[in-house]
Amino acid sequence: MKDTKYILLIMNCLRYQNKANLQKDIWLSKLYSIPYYHVLGNPNLNKQYMFDEKHKKLYVKTDDDYNSLPNKVIAAYQAVVEYYPQLQYILKTDDDQVLQFKHPDTFFDKIVDMLEKNTNEQQIHYAGHIVNITTPYKSEYYRIHDELPKNLILDATKYCSGRFYILSKDAIINLLKKRHYIEKEYLEDYAIGRYLDDKFKQNIKQLASNVFFKDLE
Repeated sequence: MKDTKYILLIMNCLRYQNKANLQKDIWLSKLYSIPYYHVLGNPNLNKQYMFDEKHKKLYVKTDDDYNSLPNKVIAAYQAVVEYYPQLQYILKTDDDQVLQFKHPDTFFDKIVDMLEKNTNEQQIHYAGHIVNITTPYKSEYYRIHDELPKNLILDATKYCSGRFYILSKDAIINLLKKRHYIEKEYLEDYAIGRYLDDKFKQNIKQLASNVFFKDLE
């Protein structure tokens, strides 16, 4: 496991363990090409993170509520970078997503092939469904998650939707330098794009993640 180059992280929480179990039943039980972990927060951990290999879970020392998601995500990236010295990419999705492939390895083999074909000057550091905010605006996302603030302003930036995105190790290391900023945000995917240096977004790769993944019913 220590020579693993690709990791799939799935954001989960104790409240929605049923979603993680459904994912396992529907598609994760057929995934063999890359390892995955459901990520949960546990503020009472006596260390910064803990890998539960038997149950394919990663616990990080953060709160486990929705507003703590940016903190949970960046903590998970720190854990994986430290735990897997040969890591090249993290692939991230959420516990309410279902992969639209009968054989999940078919999809992830294509992703790995795409990433390995684009090296050196053409290396992909960031990939997903691109959202381009050209003018700052007030988020209405609190209508879906009422725990969010109602006066949340999103600044102009370019980011990949949290449904599914990919980050290179170099991009993650760059983000870890801004960890204290990311932890203060409310929207995880937006925060990742906002604080990722522009040089890592110059070759950003568009992926039809809204086609590859669908919401869990």
